[in-house]
Amino acid sequence: MSNMLIYFGTRFGLCAVWLYDPYNGAVRASGNNKINETWGNKMIHTVAVIGGSGFVGRATIEKLAQAGKQIIVLCRNSDRAKFLKPMGRIGQITIVAGDALDDAALESVLAPADAVVNMVGILAETGAQKFHALQAELPKRIGQIAARHQHQAVVHLSAIGADATSASRYAKTKAAGEGGLKAAFPKAVILRPSVIFGPRDNFFNRFAAMAQIAPALPLPGGGHMRMQPVFVEDVAAAILVGLGIAGGDLKKQPAGRIYELGGPDIFSFRQLMALTLQYSQRRRLLVPIPFAAMAVGATVAGLLPNPPLTTDQLRLLKMDNVVAKGALKLADLGIVPTSIDAVVPSYLARYRPGGLFRK
Repeated sequence: MSNMLIYFGTRFGLCAVWLYDPYNGAVRASGNNKINETWGNKMIHTVAVIGGSGFVGRATIEKLAQAGKQIIVLCRNSDRAKFLKPMGRIGQITIVAGDALDDAALESVLAPADAVVNMVGILAETGAQKFHALQAELPKRIGQIAARHQHQAVVHLSAIGADATSASRYAKTKAAGEGGLKAAFPKAVILRPSVIFGPRDNFFNRFAAMAQIAPALPLPGGGHMRMQPVFVEDVAAAILVGLGIAGGDLKKQPAGRIYELGGPDIFSFRQLMALTLQYSQRRRLLVPIPFAAMAVGATVAGLLPNPPLTTDQLRLLKMDNVVAKGALKLADLGIVPTSIDAVVPSYLARYRPGGLFRK
């Protein structure tokens, strides 16, 4: 199950970002990270980011810009990515209209790059946005083009729960995308995050907003499924380490490996709803909803243009969303995971009765 499955409909935007250094020089980083190092033979100056206008893309592009990389964004709707421009110097971020599913547009983005990050994913199929095209075929095409242009690194954002044998088409196509990418570009680094949290997330924010107006919060199947929320800044940091342009003391070089990204703590869904109420200072009932009842609702909702819940998502809600035993994780990338207690209370404060400054 991916970090978005509980969002009941939120999906990454389809866009791509170039990062290109016009000054053709290394830029020193703040802190202890080492910048402009790669696992290949040459320095990375240009990074293409597919899916750069989304929640994780915003955090990643900000870090890449701070590392001195210049940015060009390819989006179907270029207006939606204009918020990225202030993250860089004047002229550092350029936005171009296009579609990542169009081979010519994809080629034009990847050709001048030294490395690429793919973040594209959907929760439900709508119109031309299909699981197979976006999650199975697109990663393979990216790997093929990156290999042809001799990219130094490829980082692919997948999801915990990617499984070729899964009954869920979401999980099955995620696994197919990983396999196709690895076949085309064996050095690719694959990151599988759990539920991703941060000030702009669609998990804690969504349920805190629901608690403002609803008398109760739902617990699918009783809320027993386990999750391991991971901070968006930690995911972005993992992407930079995977690219080889930032990193500390690594146990292993990330090239060609799969990492499962989770925070320091594991919670049940019920516990996360209780914490949401605690941080927003709301008193609401937590109501278990049997999966059978949810299946009926999902079937009916599936008839809507943008369903809040689909039967495919419901299959994934029955599975835990935690880092597998023995899997490589954030610590193996030299990253100390951030707890939800350190971040979530600050941005859920605005949902308190009376607002942010009520004590």
